[in-house]
Amino acid sequence: MSASIVLAGFGLMLWLMFAVLAIAAFVFWILMLINAIGNNRLSGTGKVVWVLVIIFLHFLGAIIYYFVGKDKAT
Repeated sequence: MSASIVLAGFGLMLWLMFAVLAIAAFVFWILMLINAIGNNRLSGTGKVVWVLVIIFLHFLGAIIYYFVGKDKAT
């Protein structure tokens, strides 16, 4: 087997793993955005701030909301 075929296969697998991770991050971002919008325990201003944090910081904002802001929903 040629080295170029092995490298091409490795590149394809790496690309597929990146694509799956990117889709999972996007789905997580959407879920946290929906959760922040539907969180009735947040005040009007707090809800707006969290939605803006999630929108502008994208995946990082969703992670921050998951560990800090989502606790108020439970």
